[in-house]
Amino acid sequence: MEAVARFPAAELLSAYAAMAAGAPAARAVRGPEVGLVMVRGRAGGGGQPFHLGEASVVRATVMLDTGEVGHATILGRDSERARVAAHLDALWQRDDWRDRIEQDVVAPAERLRAQTERREAEEAEATRVDFFTLARGED
Repeated sequence: MEAVARFPAAELLSAYAAMAAGAPAARAVRGPEVGLVMVRGRAGGGGQPFHLGEASVVRATVMLDTGEVGHATILGRDSERARVAAHLDALWQRDDWRDRIEQDVVAPAERLRAQTERREAEEAEATRVDFFTLARGED
């Protein structure tokens, strides 16, 4: 679900559309519903917790005709993305769909994430500055 949640919406919807033909139908159990969550932070990563602010989230729960229930909570307000993620969660629970979802959705999402991380690391490395100190002595 982490890979699905991090996959950009356009790519997720495209991958879903390409593989969803023939999938068991899903009916909405809850939502999609847009709401707010309180985001908490910690000073320095380990200090006293504090309320940072609120963030919009959308959640959805669907049930397949075969009984599997899928859930999704996505940061943002994209209801269609949450519905698709919940449907993929429910389908992933079925042995006959798990490999297909891993191959058609999760693997491309992980490749894209790795490419993005690599590009960001290269950009950061390009701006790296090495500092050094010359020691002066009287020897």
